[in-house]
Amino acid sequence: MNKIELDRRQAILGMGAALMMSGTNRADAAGGDIDSLLAPLLRDGKASGLHTLLAARGGRLLVERYWEGEDWNRGIPLGKVAFGPQVLHDLRSVSKSIVGLLYGIALADSKVPPPEAKLYAQFLEYADLAKEPGRDRITVAHALSMTLGSVWDEITFPYSDPRNSEIQMDQAPDRYRFILDCPIVGEPGAKWTYCGGATALLGRLISKGTGRSLVDFARKAMFEPLGLGPIEWTTGRDGEPLAASGLRMRAPDLLRIGEMVQGNGAWQGRQIVPASTFVAQLSPSFS
Repeated sequence: MNKIELDRRQAILGMGAALMMSGTNRADAAGGDIDSLLAPLLRDGKASGLHTLLAARGGRLLVERYWEGEDWNRGIPLGKVAFGPQVLHDLRSVSKSIVGLLYGIALADSKVPPPEAKLYAQFLEYADLAKEPGRDRITVAHALSMTLGSVWDEITFPYSDPRNSEIQMDQAPDRYRFILDCPIVGEPGAKWTYCGGATALLGRLISKGTGRSLVDFARKAMFEPLGLGPIEWTTGRDGEPLAASGLRMRAPDLLRIGEMVQGNGAWQGRQIVPASTFVAQLSPSFS
């Protein structure tokens, strides 16, 4: 992590502290406090790349700030963008969290296999892989928790490097075979390894179980009930939505999802995501 990233994290932590106030007058002053904190950081280039800052408490929007900056569509540069409440933003790995929430919804409707189900049994089209030693111990829970025990590396090499596992997955003729064919190197459940492939498998299970594309199910099950606006979900060369990192969404809509998560899946009195999803920790946390 470089100095700019550290400075940016410190800025966010400082802004979060400014919002930990009590009383209406202090809440009303939150925006001014944030601006005071941000001004020198922006001036000195210590918060570069900050596009949007939204903060809410109890359903009340306290801070709403937008800037200009470089944006991408999953690695493809879009140039300098003037951000605002109607502008879609590249969410990248926050897509993983949303897929986890969607899995919780589908699970409550018995549309996807439970965590204890054998993972390879859900992909009968790859029966040849299921016969390999060790794969019979891998369950859906290991995909949900990114503890598959197989080779996967998105950390050592940048996403511009063809040795990065997510890039290799995207370039493979069959992304799901590529993921399921990765060599087993450890006991499933023993070690967490950041793995976009695990999320891709979850997205595929959602699509198979619901009979809808991941995007259509997301709209019907969560985005429309929350009253969200337009979204884009980038697809790969195979036409499949890139579950791990392809979602683009407006910042206020992402804030609404965050508020729903804070409410254990409830929004304005309606349970959108089953509360059991959070108790069972099926979805990865927002990062």
